[in-house]
Amino acid sequence: MRRRRTKESPLSIGLTLIAMGLGMLLVPTMLGSSVVASALGTGLRTPGWIMLGLGALAIALHMLFLKLNATKQVAKARPASSSRAKVEPSTTYGSPAMHPIRTIGEERVEPSFAPQPPATPFISATLAHERLTHWSPEVFAAIEWRRFEAVVEQLFAQAGFETRAQSHGADGGVDVWLHSRHAGGAPVGVVQCKHWQGKPVSVSAMREFFGVMASHDLKRGTYATTSRFTADALAFTRANGINGQDGDGLLALIAARTPEQQAALLATAFDGEYWRPTCPSCGVKMSDRASRKTGERFWGCVNYPRCKTALPMTKAAASGLPV
Repeated sequence: MRRRRTKESPLSIGLTLIAMGLGMLLVPTMLGSSVVASALGTGLRTPGWIMLGLGALAIALHMLFLKLNATKQVAKARPASSSRAKVEPSTTYGSPAMHPIRTIGEERVEPSFAPQPPATPFISATLAHERLTHWSPEVFAAIEWRRFEAVVEQLFAQAGFETRAQSHGADGGVDVWLHSRHAGGAPVGVVQCKHWQGKPVSVSAMREFFGVMASHDLKRGTYATTSRFTADALAFTRANGINGQDGDGLLALIAARTPEQQAALLATAFDGEYWRPTCPSCGVKMSDRASRKTGERFWGCVNYPRCKTALPMTKAAASGLPV
C-alpha cells in the first residue's frame, strides 16, 4: 500500500533549513585548521547562508499565515448587528410607590385607584392582526373580551391569589373567583370584567355587582373595565368597598409589575387569534358574517343556528378581514 506523505508546514521547513545552514557553517570549523577543512568551509559558507535566509523566510511566511487565519476567525465569530431593537413591555402610568398594596390579615388586596387624568380615548383596532410590543390603551382595544379576562386573571395570580375563571356560559356576575393560597375552601373575592370601549360603567352595574358580592357573603370584589366609570359609579365603589379598575388603573397595575411579568401579561393578551371574539355562550371563536339585507359585517357563533349569539364588529376590524 502506498504510504501517504504528510504535508509539512512552513515552520518545520524553515527550522530544517536553518539547521542545515548552521550545520554548513559550523561543521568545517569543527574539523580544525587543515587545508581540507579550510577548503570545505569556503565551499559551504555561501550555501549555508542561503539556507539560513530561506529558513528565516519560511518562518516569516508561517507567522503571516497565522495572523491572516486569526483575522478570518475573528470576522466569522463577530455577531451581525441586528436592526431590531429589543422592546420591553412598558407603560408610563403610575408606579408601585404611588399605589401601595393593602393587606387584610394574610391576604394581599390590590389597591383601589382614584380616577387618573382624563382617560385617553380608546383607539379602534385598525391593526387587528398586528401584535403590539408594549402596554398601552391600544392593547385593550386590539384584543377581544376573553383575552382581556385572561389578562385580569393573570394579574391577580401574580399578586398571590389562586384563580378560577368562568370562561363561558352563565357566570352569575362573576368572571374570576379568587382563593387564598394559604387557606382552601370558600373564595375570598370575585372579579367582574367588562371589555367595553367608550361605554362607561354605570352605577346600576355596580349595584348589581355589589349584590353578587353580598350573595356570596364577600366583603371585597373587583370590577375591571377597559373603559371608565361614571361619577356615581365611582362614588358607589368607594362607599361599598369595591375595587374599581378602569383602563388607566389596570395599566398602572401592569406598570407596577416586573418587566418579566409585564411581558408574560402581554403574551397572554396576544395569545392565539386574540382579535377574533369568543362566543360568550359556547366558548368557541366566532366567525365573521354579513347581513343578507344590509351587507353589514358582524361576529356570529359557528354553532348557528343552535346558538344565535352575535356581536357587533367595528368598521376598522371589518376592513381588516377578507371579503
